[in-house]
Amino acid sequence: MPRLRIGVNALYLIPGGVGGTEIYLRSLLQALAEIDSRNEYVLFINRETGPDLAPDAPNFTLAPQSVRAAVRPARILWEQLVLPVAARYHRLSVLLNPGFTAPVLARCPQVTVFHDLQHKRHPEHFRRLDLPFWQMLLYASAHRSRRLIAVSEATRDDLVAFYRLPPERIAVVPHGVDQRLFGIADARAPEPFLLSVSTLHPHKNLGRLLRAFASLHQERPEFKLVLAGMKGFSTRAVEDLASDLGLGASVHITGWLPREQLHDLYRTAWAFVYPSTFEGFGMPALEAMAAGVPIACSDIRTLREVAGGAALLFDPLDQTAITNALKQLVSGDAERAGRVAAGQERARRFSWRRAAEQTLAVLRSSVFIRGSSVPASPKSGA
Repeated sequence: MPRLRIGVNALYLIPGGVGGTEIYLRSLLQALAEIDSRNEYVLFINRETGPDLAPDAPNFTLAPQSVRAAVRPARILWEQLVLPVAARYHRLSVLLNPGFTAPVLARCPQVTVFHDLQHKRHPEHFRRLDLPFWQMLLYASAHRSRRLIAVSEATRDDLVAFYRLPPERIAVVPHGVDQRLFGIADARAPEPFLLSVSTLHPHKNLGRLLRAFASLHQERPEFKLVLAGMKGFSTRAVEDLASDLGLGASVHITGWLPREQLHDLYRTAWAFVYPSTFEGFGMPALEAMAAGVPIACSDIRTLREVAGGAALLFDPLDQTAITNALKQLVSGDAERAGRVAAGQERARRFSWRRAAEQTLAVLRSSVFIRGSSVPASPKSGA
C-alpha cells in the first residue's frame, strides 16, 4: 500500500481555549503515532499552538502558519485561502480537519470531523454574529469533504437529517479514554464534593445544577460543588447565580485545568454530575467512569450511548429530578458500587488506539489510488 502524506488542519486550536476538541486532537495524534510509523503527517498549526502538539515520532512534522486562531475572521480566511496553497505545496494525499471546518478550495481529498451539530439543534445558544458563519462554513465543509467522521451515532444521524448526506459517507468513530484514568480508580480518596466538568456554556445547564445543589446544600452543607472547565458564554451568569443563591465558597469554578489537576479531581470527587441538555459525545462522563467515580447524567441520547446502564440518569429539564439525583449520589445508596463497576467496564470499550485505527481507515478510504496518483514526497528544499 503506498505511503500517504496526511495533513492535519489544527488551525482552530487555541490551547486551553477550545474545550474538549483540544483533548480529542492531542489524544488522537498521540494514538496515531503509536499505530502508524509508515505514513507521513504534516500538522498545520497556528501561532498560539506550540511544538508539543506533534508526537515525538519521525513521521510527524509541523507546518507553522502565520495566523492567530484567537482572531477568528483571520483564521477563517487563512484556512479558506492560504491552507489550500499549503496543502498543494506539501503534496498531501488527504487532509484531516478535526475541528468542524474544511478549506473548501483544497484540491486533495478531505476528511472532516463533526463533534456535534449544536448550531442546527440549538441555534439560540450562538451569538447572533457567529451563527451565520457556523451555518455556512459547516454546511460547505460537510459537502466538500469526501468522507466525514461523526463522534457518535446521534451526530451521524444529525448530519444525515440536516445536510441530506448519504449515510455511507459518514463513519462513526467514538472518542477514546485516557488509559491513565483506570489507575486512578485504585487510588481514589473521595472527599465531600460533587464534580462537574464542562465548558461554561448555556447548553451545559449549570443554572439548574446550581439550584439543585442549593437544595442539597440545605440538607448536606458539608458538600461542595466544583465546576471544572473552560470559562465560556455563561460564566458571568453562573457566578452571579451562585452568589444570589448564597452558595459562596461552596461552589468553586476552576476554569481550564491541566490534565494532571483534572485527574486529581477525579481521584478525590465524591461523585460526578453532568446535567447537559445537548452533547455530541460526552467525554467527561466517560473519563469519570474510567476513573471509578459514581456518575449521574442527563437522560439524553448521546450520554446514553456513552454511559450505557452505568449512570444514574435524570431529566435535565426537571430541577427536582436533578436534586433527587444529587441526593442519591451523596447518600451512598446500595447501587453505588455496582454502577462504579459497570462504569469502568463500559469505559474499557473506548480507546484512543481504536479511534486512531478507525480514523486512519477512513483517511485511507478517502484517497483514490490509481497507479502513481498518490502524491510523492516534496523534493528537498521545495
